Amino acid sequence: MTAKDFIETLTLFKKESELDKVDRFYRGSDRTVKALGVKFGDVFSTAKEFSALPLSELAKLMKSKYYEVRMGALSILDFKARNKKLTESEKKALFDFYIDHHDEIDNWDYVDRAAPHVIGEYLLDKKRDILYKLAKANDPWRRRTSIVSTHAFIKRGDVSDTFKIAEMLVDDKDEYVNKAVGSWVREAGKKAPKELSAFLDKHATHMPSVTLRYAIEKLDAGRRKHYLGLRNGK
Repeated sequence: MTAKDFIETLTLFKKESELDKVDRFYRGSDRTVKALGVKFGDVFSTAKEFSALPLSELAKLMKSKYYEVRMGALSILDFKARNKKLTESEKKALFDFYIDHHDEIDNWDYVDRAAPHVIGEYLLDKKRDILYKLAKANDPWRRRTSIVSTHAFIKRGDVSDTFKIAEMLVDDKDEYVNKAVGSWVREAGKKAPKELSAFLDKHATHMPSVTLRYAIEKLDAGRRKHYLGLRNGK
C-alpha cells in the first residue's frame, strides 16, 4: 500500500457535485487547499480499506493540497488508533505523528476526526501536560485539539481536564474553539451536572454566545432561559 494507491482509489469516487467542499467545510488559512470532489462516506470507507498504510506513506498524504486526501489521512490515523491490538509503542507512534503534523491539521473536522482516539485514548493513563501546552498555542486548531481530545476521558466519567481546559479557553477569540468548548462542557455535564452548573454560573455572563448556546443545548427550557438571561444581562 502506498499514498499513491490511496489517492488513485479515492479519485475513482470523484463527483462534480462535491467540488464545493472547501467552501462548505474548510476553515483553515491555507488558501491553496482544493476539493477533490469525493463524498465523506467514500473518503472514510477508502481510509478503512487503507488502514494498514505505513506512517511514512501517511505523511505524504498529510502534505496533499486536496481536502479529502488530508481528511483521508486523518481517518486512517483514527482507524489505526482504534485497533485494540496496538502495542504501547505503536500507540505512541500515532500520537507523535499527530503532534508532529499538526501544521497540516488545520481544520475543525480534521481535529475532530482523529484527536479523541489518537491523542485522548493514548493519554488515558499518562500525564496530560501536552493538552495544557496545546491550549496555550497561538494556533486555534491546536487549542481545539486540547479540548476535543478530552472526549476519551469524558466517556469514562473523568471530566476534570475538560473543565480545566475549558476554563483556559472560555474567552477564546476563535469561533471553532468556542464551539468545541461549548460542545465538550455540554458532554462533560452529562456525566457531572454539578460541575457544568458551576462552570455556567461562573462564566455565562461573559463567555461567547456560541459557547453558551452549545453548552446549554441539552438543559431544560427553564435553565436555558436562565443562563441566556445572565448572558444578556437580564
